[in-house]
Amino acid sequence: MSLFTPEFGLAFWMLVVFLILLGILGKFAWPVIIKNMEERAAFIDKGVEFTREAQKDREQAKVDAQKLLAEAQKQQLEVLQQTERLKREKIEEARQEADKEARRVVEAAKLAVEQSKREAELQMRRQVGILSLQIAEKLVRRDLSTDKAQMEIIDKLLNELENKE
Repeated sequence: MSLFTPEFGLAFWMLVVFLILLGILGKFAWPVIIKNMEERAAFIDKGVEFTREAQKDREQAKVDAQKLLAEAQKQQLEVLQQTERLKREKIEEARQEADKEARRVVEAAKLAVEQSKREAELQMRRQVGILSLQIAEKLVRRDLSTDKAQMEIIDKLLNELENKE
């Protein structure tokens, strides 16, 4: 067991070397190590702060994107409403144009009917004139010297007129 129990001199020199080494490390190594640890901690803190800012920016970007999306949907709705309004206006304009065209065609048809009526009336007058001339021609050929013959012709003509009406 003597291996595990060191002598007093060995323990003393181990303690002296440990204290010298501790002093040298305390003087030269520990400040550098602490400085590096502080820099590392500052770097980690900056990273954490950067991450928090990035999360805030991401959340703000998400909110902005939702606002933009809502605005785009609103504009889309407005465009659809305008399109619907324009469609109704165009349909109404087309309907009014069709009504105008129909009225114009009806007026043209009325004018054509009126003109046909006038032509028929004119033709009828010509026919009546021709018939009147023919009747007058027949009357002139007959002898109208007596009152009785004149009355017979007048009665006959009146009966024909009453039958026609």
